[in-house]
Amino acid sequence: MKARGKMAHSKGENELTPPAPLRIRGEFSRYPRGVGGVNDVSGSALCPSSLDVKRLRQDFPILRQKIYGKPLVYLDNAATTQKPLWVIDVLNQYYSDENANIHRGIHFLSERATQDYEAARGKVQRFIHAKEVCEIVFVRGTTEAINLVAQSFGRTFLKAGDEILISAMEHHSNIVPWQMLCEQMGAKLRVIPINKKGELLLEEYERLLNARTKLVSIVHVSNALGTVNPVQKMIQMAHAKGIPVLVDGAQAVAHLKVDVQVLDADFYVFSGHKIYGPTGIGVLYGKKERLEKMPPYQGGGDMISRVTFEKTLYLDYIRSVGLEAIAVHEKDLVTYGVKLLLSVPTLRLVGEPSDRAGIVSFVFDLVHAHDVGTVLDRAGVALRAGHHCTMPLMDFLGVPATVRASFALYNTRSEIDVMVEALGHVTEIFG
Repeated sequence: MKARGKMAHSKGENELTPPAPLRIRGEFSRYPRGVGGVNDVSGSALCPSSLDVKRLRQDFPILRQKIYGKPLVYLDNAATTQKPLWVIDVLNQYYSDENANIHRGIHFLSERATQDYEAARGKVQRFIHAKEVCEIVFVRGTTEAINLVAQSFGRTFLKAGDEILISAMEHHSNIVPWQMLCEQMGAKLRVIPINKKGELLLEEYERLLNARTKLVSIVHVSNALGTVNPVQKMIQMAHAKGIPVLVDGAQAVAHLKVDVQVLDADFYVFSGHKIYGPTGIGVLYGKKERLEKMPPYQGGGDMISRVTFEKTLYLDYIRSVGLEAIAVHEKDLVTYGVKLLLSVPTLRLVGEPSDRAGIVSFVFDLVHAHDVGTVLDRAGVALRAGHHCTMPLMDFLGVPATVRASFALYNTRSEIDVMVEALGHVTEIFG
């Protein structure tokens, strides 16, 4: 599928060219010099990576605005990433000039929408290196994908007394569907424990794998701690006992190169809005032999529950930047951020995994995370404070909530300076 952009073609042409990246008029305001010695939040500011972050930031118009008179520092990327102008323009152009139902009409618009929809399936296949295009199923997001597997695969192949294995660091979306299934089928949910560093105990995982285990559902990257789990090894361990594995990749695909064939995952799920795409779209990858044995999850016209996911230009955008370069850049940011956060009085990091993606969680022992989030918001810093839909993990760690900073390709070291400088005032404000 060729990328589509603004309507800049002569009558009769169907293929469009992508728009040029947005050029920001004017400059960002300047912060006072931060603790890291950098004060220009619009540039790449001492980030030793191959990304031209200053230019890439121009692709994201939302980053131009000010919050309470201060330039926006957006560090809530684990919740949702901002969208490049390429994606925004394509969505606008689709609804303005091409909107039609797929797989239904015989008119030109419908046929073109169908072609784009199916081409998008191939693009996702190549992005995660699936073996066949038919292994890509479009859904509304990670949550629906997990529910689909639970209700289709689970209700078909599980029976009373069987076990499903998840971990103590799962998002609620990878807990509740399995709890519901266990109640429906009389099965049992088992939990892989973790240590205080926020890492899975693989020896306990191996012990929990047994003849009653009928499915393992495990997160690739923790949304609360940034822990990168050794999912390939875990899949090998499960497959050695004939147990299929679902991997929740919602936090992984924007940060790591994912090859589902190398991982040998039976199912892999993720959402578009966490990887610079629109909301309301997602992907379920399933091995062909698994999907062919699963009954339909929903019924209806043409057995299609959604007719969106019109374009996957956001995958083109990721490819144009380079996922490997993004990973290096985000690794630098998280390393830099951890170092500075450790210098903030009374601040304590939550989780210290040896392999971490672009997420850092922390607390002040005497100040609630929501209050910290409010202080940062007034400084123009947008991040997440709460339990991050991982309440069992918070209970294990002994905290009601954490403050979470999560990084993306457009973030800079100088933005981390702004965050850390604001954090330095928390104890002054709350005593």
